[in-house]
Amino acid sequence: MADLDKQFLAAAEAVKQLAERPDNDTLLKLYALYKQGAEGDVSGSKPGFFDFVGTAKYEAWAKLKGTARDDAQLKYIQLVRSLGA
Repeated sequence: MADLDKQFLAAAEAVKQLAERPDNDTLLKLYALYKQGAEGDVSGSKPGFFDFVGTAKYEAWAKLKGTARDDAQLKYIQLVRSLGA
């Protein structure tokens, strides 16, 4: 496993231990960067209109389409560290 992958997985665990819950915008960034770093470009169909949370998550992830996996992982790690994890 590459060093970046190890740091990414460690950041994913560290984010669960944050003292305070981040605001919703930050949570969406974390979600999108994690998904892009773990799975790549957005897949599946967009959630229905009344699934507000699902739609917000899907759209946040879709905005990162084309972002390299390594870039997304690095940005995720940096964001988690900036939150104090």
